[in-house]
Amino acid sequence: MASSVVFVNQKGDILIYRRFRDDVSRQEVTNFCNCIVATKAAKETPIINLDGVSFIHTTQNDITLVATTKGNVNAAMLMQFLYALVTLCKAYFTPQGEFSEEQVRKNFALIYELLDEVMDFGLPQILDPDLLKMYITQGGAKTGAGALQNNIEKLKQITIQATGAISWRAEGIRYKRNEVFIDIIENVNVLLSVRGTVLKADVVGQVLVKAQLSGMPECKFGINDKLLIKNADPTKQDRGIQIDDIKFHQCVRLGRFDRDRSITFIPPDGVFELMTYRISENINLPFKVVPVVQEYPELNKLEYSVKLKAIFERTNFASNVVCKVPVPPNSASVKVYSAGAGKAKYEPEQNAIMWRIKKFQGDMEFLMSAEVVITPLKSDKQWSKPPISLDFQVPMFTGSGLRVRYLRIQDKSDYKPTKWIRYITKAGDYNHRI
Repeated sequence: MASSVVFVNQKGDILIYRRFRDDVSRQEVTNFCNCIVATKAAKETPIINLDGVSFIHTTQNDITLVATTKGNVNAAMLMQFLYALVTLCKAYFTPQGEFSEEQVRKNFALIYELLDEVMDFGLPQILDPDLLKMYITQGGAKTGAGALQNNIEKLKQITIQATGAISWRAEGIRYKRNEVFIDIIENVNVLLSVRGTVLKADVVGQVLVKAQLSGMPECKFGINDKLLIKNADPTKQDRGIQIDDIKFHQCVRLGRFDRDRSITFIPPDGVFELMTYRISENINLPFKVVPVVQEYPELNKLEYSVKLKAIFERTNFASNVVCKVPVPPNSASVKVYSAGAGKAKYEPEQNAIMWRIKKFQGDMEFLMSAEVVITPLKSDKQWSKPPISLDFQVPMFTGSGLRVRYLRIQDKSDYKPTKWIRYITKAGDYNHRI
């Protein structure tokens, strides 16, 4: 259990202080702010023990959120609580999504009111922004007998929703057109050696859902998970994918997933993150980089030849491809001879040649060549040679090979919703050594 939750600025000044238990004093919190936050030592580790008090903290922009405790608590739960608290504040602040000291100072009363709801005696409670917005509002309250009766009825519905088994979805939702949109968004992280050997690779993905469904629909979501396919049909040859780590939204029935790997849930209304996952085996790389860097010390120059090849179907296109080719910091002049597609330009502030291609067709390859003249250095210190990095976005392609096998939706009214599925692969840390 948390003893208190504190908002601290970069100077170590306490902006918000809400105490839930009496075992940690304000003086102990002030000592932490002066010794750790003000001296920038908080960045070293997320949990610091000072004079018998554990300070669990995270920094967002110019604000450090701190949860204090003297007990042996679940540190991961309190850290997740702090992240959820930031998300909640962003949902309330205007402009939405901005979390800063200025916003905190503008919303003192609101934050204290939220803290009273999201934590009780140090235990996390409701943190759903959509649910909290139903009874913690920033607008003025309506007056009159009719408005009072409406508020009482609304409060009853909120109480049922907040304390019921399905707190994330209200009853009585109706749509003229029932639709569900699913986005599979993946970030490919890979490090390749000079010879193109994969040193490490993984894919971090998320499944985003926008549900516009009436009633209380029961959804069943199926992917080509190796264990799920094996359980459904042991004779099937489809190997599927091996998921290393997975995290679900609270609406997913974890007991059923543990039993038969099926993902069943009653979705919240609107946009939500159904699941996140990580995969580290059998990664499909969308691009192949073939760099050749020749050094001529006696001439004080380097010659670059970088070939970029798309390893996905010709019918598909990548967008906003950016290849960052680093050059030595003592470069005197950089001349780009050719770029098979897009534009390549030396940017001194990036200390690199930036090769940008707006649209890259699948199964195509392009070559960029350049010459760099360097200024001789008095010291013998060698250039560290940072890796070539890629940035891109490829629709209808997944680096992990994940595919949605089915999405079944059942409701009492037996309507037939429209389903939309989209796949997007983006570059995470996509690096090739030179």
